[in-house]
Amino acid sequence: MLKKITVVGAGYVGEHVSQGLMLNELAEEVYLLDVVEDMPQGKGLDQRESAPVWGRDTKLIGTNDWADTAGSELVIHTAGRPRKPGMSRDDLLEANVAIVRPCMEQVAKQSPDALVMMVANPLDAMTYVAKNVTGFPRQRVFGMAGILDTARFRAFIAMETGVSVRDIQAMVLGGHGDTMVPLPRFTTIAGLPLEHWVSRDRIDAMVARAAKGGGEIVKLLKFGSAYYAPSAGVVEMAEAIAKNNHRILPCCAYLEGEYGHSGMYMGVPIMLGREGVLRIIEYPFNEDEQAMFDNSVHATKGLLSDVEKFL
Repeated sequence: MLKKITVVGAGYVGEHVSQGLMLNELAEEVYLLDVVEDMPQGKGLDQRESAPVWGRDTKLIGTNDWADTAGSELVIHTAGRPRKPGMSRDDLLEANVAIVRPCMEQVAKQSPDALVMMVANPLDAMTYVAKNVTGFPRQRVFGMAGILDTARFRAFIAMETGVSVRDIQAMVLGGHGDTMVPLPRFTTIAGLPLEHWVSRDRIDAMVARAAKGGGEIVKLLKFGSAYYAPSAGVVEMAEAIAKNNHRILPCCAYLEGEYGHSGMYMGVPIMLGREGVLRIIEYPFNEDEQAMFDNSVHATKGLLSDVEKFL
């Protein structure tokens, strides 16, 4: 258990993250911070009042004041603006850099030893901004995306095969978006390869659905975006940190030569523990898989070059 975790942004994702942290008792104190006056205090109090029902002692506190977050061991940043009709990619990047940059300045000031987990989109670019602004080493700044993409892929496999999700092992890497890289060759059910259970054309259909999983949710909701699965992914990462159990999870991490690339964030398998990213695991890609990963890198580099204009 950690002493103190701060969740930045008390929207749908943030509030579900703070609730998940409390339910799993991952910290003695969880601070839910937002700029909207009184709103995080109300949500924090409501969640605090649910704790006796669940039998949990984690203290949930809502705040508008960064000073209350001082000394956090883990800061989870969920705050950001969704893309609206008429917004260009540059408009969205500029808007979210304007949110992330001052928040990360406060993190560096209030919690200079913290780990930083980014959740705001565009994820790979915003994680790059967080590292750039805080100046923290790469092992302490990372993002949640691959767990979400992998969870969606595993869910679709369970729907297709009827087996328990607990028996499905999978990994989705690459950038968070349409160029993500599902890896069916490394996907197994109870140790057997996926092709033992499902035909090639159905695998291709699930891969395509996973790549557009976020868009499918947005289309169905008509407004807003997913928050149950993203918040669950955040809590899984927070648990690996709080319990220091060295989980191997697909996360957004800074590359320094791994997979043939450097100077950028990408979704890769990492060993995650109390000190953050302990190690990046390199899968033995075949030619096609490396090409997909390189294509995802190329797309993400385009985002990063645009982000540089706003830093």
